[in-house]
Amino acid sequence: MRLGGRVQSLNIKSADIQMSIYESGDEGARLLPVSLSEWEERAEKKLDAGSFGYVHGGAGAGDTMRANIDAFQTYRIRPRICMDISNRDLSVKLFGHKFTAPFLFAPIGVNSIFHPDAELAPAKAAAKLGIPYILSNVSTMDLEKVAEVMGDGIRWFQLYPPRNHELTKSFLSRAEAAGYSAIVVTIDSTLLGWRETDLRNAYLPFLSGHGMGNYFSDPVFCSMLDESPEKNRKAAVKVALDEGNNICFTWKDLDFIRQQTKLPILLKGVTHPDDAIVAIEHGVDGIIVSNHGGRQLDGAIGTLEALPFICEAVKEKVPILMDSGIRRGADILKAMALGASAVLIGRPYVYALAVAGQMGVEEVMKHLFTETELQMAISGRTSIQELDRSLVMKVN
Repeated sequence: MRLGGRVQSLNIKSADIQMSIYESGDEGARLLPVSLSEWEERAEKKLDAGSFGYVHGGAGAGDTMRANIDAFQTYRIRPRICMDISNRDLSVKLFGHKFTAPFLFAPIGVNSIFHPDAELAPAKAAAKLGIPYILSNVSTMDLEKVAEVMGDGIRWFQLYPPRNHELTKSFLSRAEAAGYSAIVVTIDSTLLGWRETDLRNAYLPFLSGHGMGNYFSDPVFCSMLDESPEKNRKAAVKVALDEGNNICFTWKDLDFIRQQTKLPILLKGVTHPDDAIVAIEHGVDGIIVSNHGGRQLDGAIGTLEALPFICEAVKEKVPILMDSGIRRGADILKAMALGASAVLIGRPYVYALAVAGQMGVEEVMKHLFTETELQMAISGRTSIQELDRSLVMKVN
């Protein structure tokens, strides 16, 4: 499952970015946030309660979200000194591509509730920066429009497997035709988790037509309807939600997806090592250790807690990516040191999208790149390939 050897270049010099902020003076420094906490605060002020709660909240009491964050604090970085760190390289290789940064845009749907440009803004930012973009199945902008604005930018398509196999085939064929180079099959969201914030706000954006871009533009899906989405949106949304709530999905259905595409398939939502082993037996090309950002199952294991066990079980047979809880450069280094091939960034770019659109997304990602590079260098390492368990120490 190898693709071409295209190199995505991230034209960022961390020292220049850092110095440009210092040289801008107080007035310039206040234009856009630097810290993630401030991006989050500004997003909360800008968005209505429903939209902000949708991205910020989690399942139940929020214990899984906290576990994701807290897991990073159980490891401490052990820097080495007196090392030549003049030449630094954050690049990683995945499926025949070399990327300048060790992170990707996580698939987050319904971006239209955060900004009028919806998924087009982060997609343009990703293409401009050379960071791979994973488009959510429940995007408001359809996958062809996103592909058009990205040009040659690397993009993957995330699939919530529908019940209807013909609809699955249609989504996959459309993604291939539009130049998506990998498929991310998400299997931890066959039912909506008990999300108290959304329930308190009585807010489910799909009911208003957000996130329906790929369904409403699909000929197979439209053939399943009694009336077109334009004539009866409510009925069309219900059919789409029924397809997405695929509680009958099993390993046999994953086999079906494997048979429909030659693109690399990554299975997202894995936190148990036994599932990772079975997934490889069923032909997946990569594992994404994820608990849906704590939005599905309350009281679940944090992804960084799960990562070492999955890496041990997989034994480098396929790349292992990780998301959920990553907020800082130090988090990225810790995940890479514990075996991740790359990580996915989610909530941070959505907060920036809400505050400043494409410009905000670019700013957050550039800052994250800079922070990660500086953290790595100050730790005495010069490349991602040098990161291993000797970098970190478990403290409790």
